[in-house]
Amino acid sequence: MSERAYIELKGICKSFGSVQANKNVDFSLKKGEIHALLGENGSGKSTLVNMLSGIYVPDSGFIFMNGKEIRFDSPNDALRAGIGMVHQHFKLVNVMTAKDNIVLGQKQGFFLKRKQLTEELNAIADRYGLSLNPDKYIDEMSVSEQQTVEIMKMLYRGADVLILDEPTAVLTPQEIEKFFTILRNMRDQGCSIVIITHKMNEVLEISDRVTILRKGESVATVNTADTNAKALTEMMVGYSMDLSIKRTETPMELKKPLLSVEHLVIQGDNGAKIIDDMSFRLFSGEVLGVAGIAASGQKELCEAIVGLYHVTGGSVKLKDEELVGMSPVEIIRKGVSMSFVPEDRLGMGLVGSLDIVDNILLKTYRNHKGITVDRKSGEVAAKAIVEKFDISTPSVHHQVKKLSGGNIQKVLLGREIDSSPQVLITAYPARGLDIGAAYNIYNVINEQREKGVGVLYIGEDLDVILELCDRIMVMSHGRIMKIVDAQSVTKEDLGLMMLGGTVDGKEAHYA
Repeated sequence: MSERAYIELKGICKSFGSVQANKNVDFSLKKGEIHALLGENGSGKSTLVNMLSGIYVPDSGFIFMNGKEIRFDSPNDALRAGIGMVHQHFKLVNVMTAKDNIVLGQKQGFFLKRKQLTEELNAIADRYGLSLNPDKYIDEMSVSEQQTVEIMKMLYRGADVLILDEPTAVLTPQEIEKFFTILRNMRDQGCSIVIITHKMNEVLEISDRVTILRKGESVATVNTADTNAKALTEMMVGYSMDLSIKRTETPMELKKPLLSVEHLVIQGDNGAKIIDDMSFRLFSGEVLGVAGIAASGQKELCEAIVGLYHVTGGSVKLKDEELVGMSPVEIIRKGVSMSFVPEDRLGMGLVGSLDIVDNILLKTYRNHKGITVDRKSGEVAAKAIVEKFDISTPSVHHQVKKLSGGNIQKVLLGREIDSSPQVLITAYPARGLDIGAAYNIYNVINEQREKGVGVLYIGEDLDVILELCDRIMVMSHGRIMKIVDAQSVTKEDLGLMMLGGTVDGKEAHYA
């Protein structure tokens, strides 16, 4: 790694209306290093890299490359300078092959000789230790393969600086290990890499240096070898934090079956089975984690349980009450107490154009007597939820769509828990939250467990699932691979089962 800065950002400022996203930020990137950018949600990380990649133009400040001042007015300007960004949500055309996606939008890209193009791509892959089939279609690829295509797209177009936004969010431990090997190979070949991630253990494992942002300002840049998770967290949030999840234990004799799913089958519009013969039980006072790669049926499972997705076959019971065939409203009218925090917050969880009070009342307005709704009680409940979950809002009458993503999530989870559920189904409840807010959510889930609530927790951070949950149900392609005790399984075992494999030579089984 060169000691001289390859790229420097000095005094960078950027505002959007009255919101100042970056204020006098300094950042430097050396040739042949992996540099992590760390900060809470809203700290200005995305804004900063969007300026480095040409998506935004700074209001003030300077960008230098090899000591010379440069200006990017578009992503093409940045790419011509050798800077490419791989976004968290890939920008690929599913019905096209890898090599067609790589040359898409390039002058004369489709007129290149196919054999020559394949040879060029294979040469790039060999150089950096990438594994790629140029003729494979995107919709036939795993998430990690699609990510490789995105990286190849940038390398083929001449990038020697890569910006990676949450690159491991949906990868298994095995895929992450392989991905980190690729990043180290790229670094050794002289590439410079900026990685944005919320996973502290990954920052410590893969990066050479770390820059911490807080409230739009650069707090510090440190050598990774000279720091630790506690110190980095303190710099991020501005105070000392306990990073352990204190799992409470409910004695087995106090646990009672709450939710029973038997031989559940769900089919998609094309007739393919999304959920295939799934059976499990959820007990009172336990957190049952669900681990699986993206699109393994987690979303459809949640929606089927609460009456939002058609069930093809099987049974879903809350205690002795059959839920299959009921609409969500009918489930409520039956007196079934169940709360559901969906993955799509505004799409199906909240109404963005309504304020916090009205979104709270959406859960309870049918319980009000007469033709009018008691808005006073809704306002009292909204204020209590805002205080308990530390929601940042001008007032409880503020439109939900104008809140940050993290605060939208807090409103939704707060409303669902406020209804005193017997079963809480929560999908990615800490997604989009900063580290302090995320640990607050984990504490709230623990509180629900202590009250005897059964929690079905769908998550993507396996470290959190292992710490928080009592048992873990591993899904792969709509089937349960295994249900395991969280204290007797490793992250690597979970990753292998998520990919459809077995552990220690034992066949996967249904539980």
